[in-house]
Amino acid sequence: MKFVTLNNGLSMPQLGFGVWQVEEEEAVPAVKKALETGYRSIDTAAAYKNESGVGQAIQESGIPREELFITTKVWNGDQGYDNTLKAFDASLEKLGLEYVDLYLIHWPNPAYDDYVDTYKAMEKLYRDGKVKAIGVCNFDTDHLQRLHDECEVTPAVNQVECHPYLAQNELKKFCADHDIYVEAWSPLMQGKTVLNDETVKEIAEKHVKTPAQVIIRWHLQNNSIVIPKSVTPSRIEENFNVLDFELSEDDIEKINTLDRGDRQGPVPSEMNHR
Repeated sequence: MKFVTLNNGLSMPQLGFGVWQVEEEEAVPAVKKALETGYRSIDTAAAYKNESGVGQAIQESGIPREELFITTKVWNGDQGYDNTLKAFDASLEKLGLEYVDLYLIHWPNPAYDDYVDTYKAMEKLYRDGKVKAIGVCNFDTDHLQRLHDECEVTPAVNQVECHPYLAQNELKKFCADHDIYVEAWSPLMQGKTVLNDETVKEIAEKHVKTPAQVIIRWHLQNNSIVIPKSVTPSRIEENFNVLDFELSEDDIEKINTLDRGDRQGPVPSEMNHR
């Protein structure tokens, strides 16, 4: 496993396992399979309603806590200073853990204008040692700039939709300039058209790998953290089996040309749902 070093010195696996849209009962076998396969980073959220299942899988895995990297997130309806502290305690209880490694704001939810107070509560959790690092999801450059101006701790991670059809190059540059790691959710475009892209398929054939493996490798070599999600055991293994080959610079350049701003999820500045 390759690790990245976040801006506070914390080590994080560059390849993790996501559980978005995984039902509670499905989360237990899926996370256990991921941990057996070799994943050590698990990404969940209060809004996924599967933190208890993730926690159960962690307990049943028998893997020492210090070998795991667990991420969860505060949902829009729980934003605000006091609400965030309560939401964190609820997540921690469901996970059955004494701390989480990374705590994120799920969306900026700008119409409600709570994200600065939310982040200040997360700074308290960080100072109190209840989280090892804090960050955000789905933040655009203006949201990040406001945190930079009004808060003390630079986000360690900005988790955003990212795949070859939505490369997020401008946002990646801003994050790199501010020592924030980009973490890709929906890294395979939710299994949609990018997996059938002719360029991706040609590169996959050359390396005797699948299109999904090529795309995950593209994320890794672009210095992004990546969290593919699956509940299918064979796919969980396939998505992990990307550490034994490298894309050439030419491969990466070809994939880089596929960017067309094709977003599957909401536009962050317009996502104002609680």
